Amino acid sequence: MSETPDLPPGQTVALPGRGETFVRTIEGPPGAPTVLLLHGWFVNADLNWFHTYAPLGEHYNVVALDHRGHGRGIRSRERFRFSDVADDAAALLDVLGIATCIPVGYSLGGPVAMTMWHRHPHRIDGLVLCATASRFNITAIERAEFPLLAPLAQTARVIPARLRQPVFKHLVEWRIGTTKFSPWMREQILQGDPRLLLQAGRELGRFNAQGWIGEVDDELPLSVLVVTDDTMVPAERQWALANSMPHAKVFTTTGTHDAPVLHPKRFVAPFLESVHHAAGRS
Repeated sequence: MSETPDLPPGQTVALPGRGETFVRTIEGPPGAPTVLLLHGWFVNADLNWFHTYAPLGEHYNVVALDHRGHGRGIRSRERFRFSDVADDAAALLDVLGIATCIPVGYSLGGPVAMTMWHRHPHRIDGLVLCATASRFNITAIERAEFPLLAPLAQTARVIPARLRQPVFKHLVEWRIGTTKFSPWMREQILQGDPRLLLQAGRELGRFNAQGWIGEVDDELPLSVLVVTDDTMVPAERQWALANSMPHAKVFTTTGTHDAPVLHPKRFVAPFLESVHHAAGRS
């Protein structure tokens, strides 16, 4: 893709006492439920979801925000914490006058969605968890690598401004490789704040919902979308998450972790099915 995709209307929204974030909204059919899109690590809402905006908008009201430090999300001197990001999403619902929603979390957005349910269960009508897990620091290598992101984040804070962007571009190359993403896609990632992005990775290493995610109410519609060829969040961890919630309905799609971006023909149809189930429309 060499050109900017057709995107729904967006605006900067002030969340009282929290900061400003960028939000896209789509008004769906009358009486439609609201789907809240929660994107993955390093990307922003547009990059994660641009292939799904229009198909979702045919059935649902859609809200997509950039998380703290990602894209045009909140900039804060505080460290990145999933509790804050989940509370940002709840505060956005308040500003937009939305009582309840169906959070849809991809990768890092999964912990955001899970934490949102844990902290604000009365706001949740259903839950969709895609290419994500209840824990991320399982192997010995992961237990060694994730903690290293904290000092890297601290280093990013003190790098002179003139050097920060070139360093960040090298970080992006490490994160996504050199050939897969178009210039527009790279621009979306380079909007992010290096310090908060690194902290977000550190928080992924700390995240562990295994002790409480199984408490999701059996009456809450719940979908887990497993990306079967994923190596970044291995498929067995995605299945383990689904198995920890016996009433979850599992959907599958082939493709790697960047399936929503690079493999839309494989991703969109099963993704929509997973949302329909969580909305009680399957």
